[in-house]
Amino acid sequence: MDFDVVIAGGGPNGLMLAAELRLAGVRPLVLERLAERAAVPKANGLAGVVARLMDARGLYEKVSGQAGPPVPTPFYMFGGMRLHLRDLAANPMYTVLIPQTRLEQILEEHAVGLGAEIRRGVEVTGFVDHGTHVTVQAGAEEITAQYLVGCDGGRSTVRKLAGIDFPGVTDDDVISRSANVRLPTARPDGLPVEGHGDIPPFFFYRTTTGVFIWARLADSLTVNTMEWGEGPDEDVPMTLDELAASVKRVLGADVPLEPPVLDRPPLLRRISGNNTRIAARFRLGRVLLAGDAAHVHAGIGGPGLNMGLQDAANLAWKLGASVHGWAPEGLLDTYHSERRPVAERVAMQTQAQSALLAPGSKVTALRTLFGELLDSDDTRQHIVDTMSGNDVRYEMSTVDHPLVGHLAPELSVTTTAGVVRLAELLRTGRPLLLDLAGVGAVAGGWRDRVDVVSATGPDQPALLIRPDGFVAWAGFDSTGLADALTRWFGAPTA
Repeated sequence: MDFDVVIAGGGPNGLMLAAELRLAGVRPLVLERLAERAAVPKANGLAGVVARLMDARGLYEKVSGQAGPPVPTPFYMFGGMRLHLRDLAANPMYTVLIPQTRLEQILEEHAVGLGAEIRRGVEVTGFVDHGTHVTVQAGAEEITAQYLVGCDGGRSTVRKLAGIDFPGVTDDDVISRSANVRLPTARPDGLPVEGHGDIPPFFFYRTTTGVFIWARLADSLTVNTMEWGEGPDEDVPMTLDELAASVKRVLGADVPLEPPVLDRPPLLRRISGNNTRIAARFRLGRVLLAGDAAHVHAGIGGPGLNMGLQDAANLAWKLGASVHGWAPEGLLDTYHSERRPVAERVAMQTQAQSALLAPGSKVTALRTLFGELLDSDDTRQHIVDTMSGNDVRYEMSTVDHPLVGHLAPELSVTTTAGVVRLAELLRTGRPLLLDLAGVGAVAGGWRDRVDVVSATGPDQPALLIRPDGFVAWAGFDSTGLADALTRWFGAPTA
């Protein structure tokens, strides 16, 4: 084999997958059709429990520019309605403002530092799944690998070549416009607009005719509008004047927009239509899909990278187990069975948010009622758990414990090395038995695959944690531990 896994697409998801595969001891090759990293802005940050994944890989300080563990945000939005989160008993919403170009740079350095190979200016044009391996056509070159993963976006070539259906819906009436601008009247905490007062940044400000958003990012300001109806022909380039006219229609007032001064091409984009689609299957033989290749949805609430980067973390260690030959039967199929329902949840909540932002008196009435429901802590907790991905629970085992199947809790424990955070123990990307109950001897036959750390700490059970951070087993004694080890990490060595 030339490589163990070929990854089509060198965006954040492909780069994260490559890094995770290296942690799993696998040889990945990333093929990216673009000769250079795209300079045009795309996503503007991370939102949700993906921040904890960055922390577990030692990347959080790099992506956030802040030392220490992730800190939840005191407020967020759902459908343009403010979610006050400061008083929630358990707030799982984290936000990290980082341009996608910078995120890609960090993830590429991370992946290459671990030994991943990345080839730019090379596009996957075909493949053959031979049942025991795949041959991948990349220009004039043919590459053999055990698996091929499409991380090549919503128009995925790999998905199309595999013949995997991509069912869903398209809202043709929605027109979104975005541009980097200068806002000479903006203040750090608000943009004064006649008839509206100060509009805060990052807020989906809905009017009877559309939605207005402005945001202060790392090196620029961005203005976005959403309108419903027919837009210009897609062949007509977007201009700053077009955006200014859209802002005037949405707000009923003029907002001075000026060209930005940047060292890169400014964002100037119009998107007609809003796609919500999920691949019929995330795995077909030795071909798999991750990120936008597997699911697309509205960007409201920033779910894209939260989903895609966790796809990569879920998939990589399972591919590693398959490549190394210790994967239990059906392990790789759990990638589809675990991640597709998550995509369905994201599609549901982003469509719900889109509905709450639409114009019309009926929607206004619905927003009024919904706003009353947001006075309830239980309602806000449910919504923020859904948006952040904290509601994800995988089917793990027959052990009846509330932590099993969920993302491992944030906690600090005392080991022979001193007090450490759980996130620091997960940096290796290997399965971990955090032994807080003296059960580590049971894992003796899995020591080649599972790290065992004896520790003391809070009143917590021992935890068997998968490389993606999810709890596979929990207990105050060893009941069910051997079964869980076998189910997820194969038979013990003699």
